[in-house]
Amino acid sequence: MTARVGQPLLETPDPDGAFPRLTDEQIKTLARLGSVRPTRVGDRLYEQGAQATDFYVVLAGMVAVVEGVGARQRIVQVHGPRRFLGEVGLLEGQPAFVSAVVAQPGEVLAVPLDSLRPVLLGDAALGEEILRAYLIRRSLLIGHGAGLRIIGSCFSPDTRRLLEFAARNRLPHRYLDVEKDAQAETLLTRFGVPPDETPVVVLDGADLLRNPSNVELARRMGLRRPQPRPDLSDLLVIGAGPAGLATIVYGASDGLTLTSVDSTATGGQAGTTSRIDNYLGFPSGISGADLAERSTIQADKFGGRITVPAEALDLRTCGGHHLVGLDDGTELAARAVVIATGVRYRRLPVPGIERYEGTCVYYAATAHEARACRTAPVSIVGGGNSAGQAAVFLARESAQVHLLVRGGDLGDNMSRYLVDQVTHHPRIAVLTHSEVRDVVGDEDLRGLVVENTTTGERHVVSSQVLFVFIGARPHTRWLAGAVALDRDGFVLTGPDADGHRDDDGWRHVSRRPLALETSRPGVFAVGDVRRGSVKRVSAAIGEGATAVRMVHDHLFEED
Repeated sequence: MTARVGQPLLETPDPDGAFPRLTDEQIKTLARLGSVRPTRVGDRLYEQGAQATDFYVVLAGMVAVVEGVGARQRIVQVHGPRRFLGEVGLLEGQPAFVSAVVAQPGEVLAVPLDSLRPVLLGDAALGEEILRAYLIRRSLLIGHGAGLRIIGSCFSPDTRRLLEFAARNRLPHRYLDVEKDAQAETLLTRFGVPPDETPVVVLDGADLLRNPSNVELARRMGLRRPQPRPDLSDLLVIGAGPAGLATIVYGASDGLTLTSVDSTATGGQAGTTSRIDNYLGFPSGISGADLAERSTIQADKFGGRITVPAEALDLRTCGGHHLVGLDDGTELAARAVVIATGVRYRRLPVPGIERYEGTCVYYAATAHEARACRTAPVSIVGGGNSAGQAAVFLARESAQVHLLVRGGDLGDNMSRYLVDQVTHHPRIAVLTHSEVRDVVGDEDLRGLVVENTTTGERHVVSSQVLFVFIGARPHTRWLAGAVALDRDGFVLTGPDADGHRDDDGWRHVSRRPLALETSRPGVFAVGDVRRGSVKRVSAAIGEGATAVRMVHDHLFEED
């Protein structure tokens, strides 16, 4: 529901479980922790751009969830009695992307967030109901284009950087192109910013950041909160994909003093996946974004805070401890390190494609990217599971999805269940033996020049958006000379690392490298970054849990 302020209000329907009503018993449980407050029309329970401090349940009256300020306000949702307010950012300490305004007088139950957290983590039914609703609401905000306004040119590398960072961190936002969007010009005029000084990020209608760094934007959005760091941690985790998140959760829950960082966002490559259908325990599937959000909240439950963005630049040993230098100039020290930096998707080597990256060409298929497609024809390059999952996801709305596969058989690299879904979908066309040779378009992508590698024939495939999933390379350049890598850059562990052991490091260690240990004692590698890993989310999570056990063994040996 989207309406202008002043129009007659109807409560937002709830077809998908985003706005459940709490039971009497659940309200009684929460009432023990909070207080009942009377409300008047116009009362603002929380403001867009500010961090909320309370969790609200509407007891009587109606509350409107509003985007924007002043005359530009739009009503996004309306909630009546027994419904609760907020979305997942409330649990993660992020500023609100919308405001909550009382539309009809009544009462609300206000529960301080510090009091709410133990209940959410201790009451499985209530906690799951709130968390599920909050995750769906974040997706709705993303689909609605609420939240941040990123204003810039599609030809600007900084604009593309900010768009990618916002998307990877699942921040609701809308992109306004200065080249063709009238609203962009209006906003820039209001803020007194000439177009050549973009990109800018509008936070809440009144607050603007001029070409912020990823770190600055992360701080303003609550992703990088100040936190005390021990001079020496038991464990330092580099990377927060599924393997890293599992390491953080199990390590923190075991009581290890733990520090963790990621260069871009929690979730890793799995966080860019529209749906994981073969993950044990989720028969209806789970999106990569939901898995990342749930895991991040679970890590926070045990005190495992993750610093984003913070990129590791080097690894060395000093005085028997491991030191990792970060891109902000700081250095972290730990008794053990787990490397979980994963892989980076390969770029498509096609002339001129870079000018469309971030606006028409994407390397992930989440709700953010899907919003750019809507019903437009799209193409996907790739023949693995990521490409198949993206095709099925995007075909929900797109009129035509072309899946361009270099090989001749989808079953060579794609799971059978996905092959069946792709080949039987009426809006997905599979083009085998096909490679992209050129792009067609001016400011916007219009099509792809595709060559049949068997016949040599070329033709143009109509496409306004392109998704690329053509394999990945390990993110290990920063480890050169620190631990043994194979010729493709993957980290060697266990028996593979045994023949490359650092003699100085192993001088006082009588054992050989443990199964997930690298050529340097006390440094472990898990997930896709490790040679021989199984490219499955469940396997990555298992490795993270196993690595914690090995870290305990290593620390015990040190003591």
